[in-house]
Amino acid sequence: MSNYAFFRRRQRTPRRDSSCTGIRFTSSLCRNLLLLPVLALLACDHPPTSSSVLFPAEAQAAVSKNDFPAFSVLTVAFCSDPAGWFVGGNGDFAGFEYDLLDQFAQEVRLQLHPTAAKNSAELLDSLKKAQASLSVGLYRPDQGKDDSIVWTDSFYTAEPVIVYNTDIRRPKDWEQITGDTVAYLENSGMDSLVADLSAAHPGIRWKPIAAPSTDALLSQLDEGAYPYALVTSHKAALARNIYLNFATAFSTGAKIEMAWALPANKRYLLNSLNSFIARAKESGLIEQLAERYFHPPQRVQRLDAGVFQERIRNDLPLLRPLFHRAQETSGVEWRLLAAVAYQESQWAPLATSETGVRGFMQLTGNTARFLGVKDRLDPDENVQAAAGYLRDLKARLPDDIAEPDRTWMALASYNIGLGHLEDARRLAREQRLDPNLWKDIKQMLPLLAQPEYYNRARYGYARGGMPVAFVDRVRAYYDILLRQEPEYDLLRLQAADGNSVRSQPVAAAVITSAGT
Repeated sequence: MSNYAFFRRRQRTPRRDSSCTGIRFTSSLCRNLLLLPVLALLACDHPPTSSSVLFPAEAQAAVSKNDFPAFSVLTVAFCSDPAGWFVGGNGDFAGFEYDLLDQFAQEVRLQLHPTAAKNSAELLDSLKKAQASLSVGLYRPDQGKDDSIVWTDSFYTAEPVIVYNTDIRRPKDWEQITGDTVAYLENSGMDSLVADLSAAHPGIRWKPIAAPSTDALLSQLDEGAYPYALVTSHKAALARNIYLNFATAFSTGAKIEMAWALPANKRYLLNSLNSFIARAKESGLIEQLAERYFHPPQRVQRLDAGVFQERIRNDLPLLRPLFHRAQETSGVEWRLLAAVAYQESQWAPLATSETGVRGFMQLTGNTARFLGVKDRLDPDENVQAAAGYLRDLKARLPDDIAEPDRTWMALASYNIGLGHLEDARRLAREQRLDPNLWKDIKQMLPLLAQPEYYNRARYGYARGGMPVAFVDRVRAYYDILLRQEPEYDLLRLQAADGNSVRSQPVAAAVITSAGT
């Protein structure tokens, strides 16, 4: 449930024309050709009658000598959902669908103008009333289409599953829930699937819920409002360590498609959007975003997640000032430091491993001496040193590695050393993978434990599976903290260089559990 607004806005690196940083046109000519059908049809449109139309009256008038005019905004209706589009802890937008649509908007030189909706019904209503030109967070129906709405091609295929409240016995199949109620998100695009399932399993009572998101529906299930719910597997996975009283029962065996909805009178946008979706699939952008936001969180077992949530309530209030101070001096986001500390020591200041690493951040004796740490069991000194070390590791990585991959690789280096990471990056190049993407590097690191690979690696043998598991678990803990803990909102400090910091104000918005 990954919400990486901190990375996307606060530490954004320049976009480059490569497969690992998104889709860009190879020349201004290609970009202009994409705009031609849109601009030609816009020229035939009636003058705008309200600020909610696709290109409002305040569109920018400035035109460069060799370029098309840059129109101002594309109005997009959304429901806040950790899987697709949400407001991050610093007030910026993030999410799988947001990132994807933001890339499209950059290519056609539009600014996204988000407008929030209460639920899926309001998303569709905003299209019919011309209050938005596009809605996100919906599944494309297979039948019973509304003639007033058109749909783009699918950009992601989701698997619907039955989830259940764990206070009852886990059902193994449809027969065991016959006569019970199954809730689902109303008007989200699941209606045609529900109709098919209802015909195949007539003894089940289906209940449409006008919740703002799947996350909100799962929150109600978690509290016992319904015994069962129909949701998609990737959204259930994102919520499994936030809501601890539900689990997946079984798959429906069906597939549903994520797509964007537009008013019928905006049909002229379809070709541009569909062309973009096709190229996003081909380039690997969609796969990259899916890995970023939907990475498997099962590395953190449910029981561990329950203990973690308890310690967030009981222990973290005393530890926040420590992590805040480390953020002030290093520029490393405090919730990330807290996630690393929990993975290393479960926030136990006196923790000592069998191999002799000690303290909050489990520093070795050599590392502590290198960082100038006098007392590894002093929590403040321990965290300050580790935060500075993580900052320096990120700074030493090649400039081509963008966020959030830059942070994941820095964490891997923190666990196993920068040299072994470089060996994995060289191996990725040999395998024709991208050395700047964590999803490719995590495939290479475990190979460094095999003789045919480590014998020709510069830094030799490494237990490469350890940093992969380390990063996955830190990410899972970090996701939970991002959902439940506010950003440090006194000052947003960023490291301008290795010795000084620059402050910036931040928004106070916080991502909370769905629907709250």
